[in-house]
Amino acid sequence: MTEASRTTRLPDLDPGQAAELLERGEAVLLDVREPQEWAAGHAPQARHLPLGLLTPEAVPQDRPVIAVCRSGNRSGKAADTLAAAGRRVHNLAGGMKAWAHAGLPVVTDDGEPGTVA
Repeated sequence: MTEASRTTRLPDLDPGQAAELLERGEAVLLDVREPQEWAAGHAPQARHLPLGLLTPEAVPQDRPVIAVCRSGNRSGKAADTLAAAGRRVHNLAGGMKAWAHAGLPVVTDDGEPGTVA
């Protein structure tokens, strides 16, 4: 990969900005929380990949990624890792706590209302 084709970490997004990109199909939401956190509740359109299993190759390359965790800490680390590998990636500021606080949906795997654990 040439230096010109490498990208850096994109600006953090608030939940509203993230939801708009996701609604337009312009990004992928990647939840890096642990399995028990995911099971309690996640954004309906999210893909799950715990931080400990994260590799740049496991992440979609066709669109920017929005990394999310509970509070924005672990997803910030994920965003740094992906950006260092040349991926276009945002961090969701405030994580799933901010997502839920903004009134955006949180569901379980069976589509029932979920909680942020």
